[in-house]
Amino acid sequence: INTHFINDSGDEEPTTQSDRSEGIQGTLKTLISKLDDLGTCNDLIAKHGAALQRSLSELEALRVPVEGGEKVKGVNERATLFRITSNAMINACRDFLDLAETHSRRWQRALQYEREQRIHLEETIEQLAKQHNSLERAWREAPTLSANTPSSSIQMDTITPHLSFKGEASDEDEDTEYFDAMEDSPAFITVTATENTQHRSVSPYGLYSTLNGWPPSAFHIHLNGSWQFSLVLVEYKTDSVRRRSHIPDKPNYSLNLWSIMKNCIGKELSKIPMPVNFNEPLSMLQRLTEDLEYHELLDKAARCESSLEQLCLVAAFSVSSYSTTIHRTAKPFNPLLGETYELDRLEDFGYRSLCEQVSHHPPAASHHVISQRGWTLWQEITIASKFRGKYLSIMPLGAIHLQFHSSGNHYVWRKVTSTVHNIIVGKLWIDQSGDIEIVNHRTKETCQLKFSPYSYFSREVPRKVTGVVSDSGGQAHYILSGTWDDKIESSKIVQSSKGGSGSEGKQKTVYQTLSPKLLWKKYPLPDNAENMYFFSALALTLNEPEDGVGLTDSRLRPDQRLMEAGRWDEANSEKQRLEEKQRAVRRRREAEATDGFQPQWFHKRTNAITGETNFVYKGGYWEAKDSQDWSMCTEIF
Repeated sequence: INTHFINDSGDEEPTTQSDRSEGIQGTLKTLISKLDDLGTCNDLIAKHGAALQRSLSELEALRVPVEGGEKVKGVNERATLFRITSNAMINACRDFLDLAETHSRRWQRALQYEREQRIHLEETIEQLAKQHNSLERAWREAPTLSANTPSSSIQMDTITPHLSFKGEASDEDEDTEYFDAMEDSPAFITVTATENTQHRSVSPYGLYSTLNGWPPSAFHIHLNGSWQFSLVLVEYKTDSVRRRSHIPDKPNYSLNLWSIMKNCIGKELSKIPMPVNFNEPLSMLQRLTEDLEYHELLDKAARCESSLEQLCLVAAFSVSSYSTTIHRTAKPFNPLLGETYELDRLEDFGYRSLCEQVSHHPPAASHHVISQRGWTLWQEITIASKFRGKYLSIMPLGAIHLQFHSSGNHYVWRKVTSTVHNIIVGKLWIDQSGDIEIVNHRTKETCQLKFSPYSYFSREVPRKVTGVVSDSGGQAHYILSGTWDDKIESSKIVQSSKGGSGSEGKQKTVYQTLSPKLLWKKYPLPDNAENMYFFSALALTLNEPEDGVGLTDSRLRPDQRLMEAGRWDEANSEKQRLEEKQRAVRRRREAEATDGFQPQWFHKRTNAITGETNFVYKGGYWEAKDSQDWSMCTEIF
């Protein structure tokens, strides 16, 4: 990959990174030479200017007619002005050189980073080409076997796509080692389906939008001897609910953010009255539920026999929850006290999820998920946030608990800090930074994850995440690497040794690992996502109306529903009504001197592992849903 520049003659000539670096150094040398020439000229101007002034002064001292004296005086003044101007010019040139030298090191770092990125891209393309040719060669040489692959997981029609390739067969050495082609190959698949699908070529990750919105986790890919892919739809029955794949486009309304935020610096975000213009049509409870986007990682972890491999998958799951935030700079709705949100995917994915807003100041939500596939997750998250003028810091407080039923492995971790930049000026962008420690409290195995903050001058990959999985004795077994907005890979450590000292004098450990294995890969966003608040496929379904939910469910919140429909003025009025209603209920509760608000579905308990007292699920919600008895629900909308 070459970068091209246009020369003075108008011809295009390719230049490499080293050529560009040498060109910059040459330019700086030329600037210094030219400045030296200007300095010489300045000395000559000063010398001759001073001589000219002396001559003019002597001429002015002679007795000459009055008219001639005035002319000599005028010439003398102009000579003085010329000397001052030339000195100013030389000083400006010297300042320019100093500035160029100051920034040259930064240019060098930027150029070096671009060169490394180019080399990495070339290596990646070469690797993909090898995998492509390897697959094609294997496909050509494979024996013809029966195309029917029995599968015990088939519960409806099987969709059988065929692998197609372009290009010539490769003469690569047969002993060359390649990565797993099923995960990394750029092959295309032609899907043949009987319901609402047409013949089209899509990438494996693109199958999501092709098959009527069914998520990738709903499919298994089977490979038979004739190199045909048999794509089997799992656990979806023919009468399964079809989820929506789009919402109304976001209206293009302008609003002056500074007029609202200038008086809010230093305040808690939850206490700032905000119009819906800065929201997205989801509540914080629904955003919390989005952590389950990649629930199949936990399904897979539940089947792991090795607790260390299981910990790798748990770590990948903890990172995956941030992948939806890369473009999601809008603020979710603050839930009303007692508001709930359920996500019942028992028939589809084997789990049921329930959230409830258990506190308003500080805002806190409790979340409980139970899966028939061998795991239970629960958490209570309190959001602490501060507006600092240029950026907004969001600090989730509280522990996340995950327990696997068969092994009893109990994992605990906490979330990192999210930062929204360019609040006042510029394009909003979000970053994640900090450390996560995941601890298996049964085996004492740990995983240390580091989210590197973004830096313009850093050579590191943006949004980088690194981690080490260690046993109870502190010995490292796996290295995790990737980015929180794309993928996470694990590499098994085969040998470790002590390396040289780092910049802070600490001795570094060098790990020798096997080839990386893909643990998690982000799903592509749906079509037109940029006009639908950058919602993922799961997020598009979270506010879809459903029958039989609790009377306090976020789907029934009128201001949020109006905003989703694009009726923002009405949504703002409804939002103010609901907030005033909530304040009135709080004042009445204080006047009656009651014990305060008590959540409907969660109660306080002290956790034996962390020692923290928080709200956990006490049961009863799903039984109430089955009987459709919501008499115990408080009217909050």
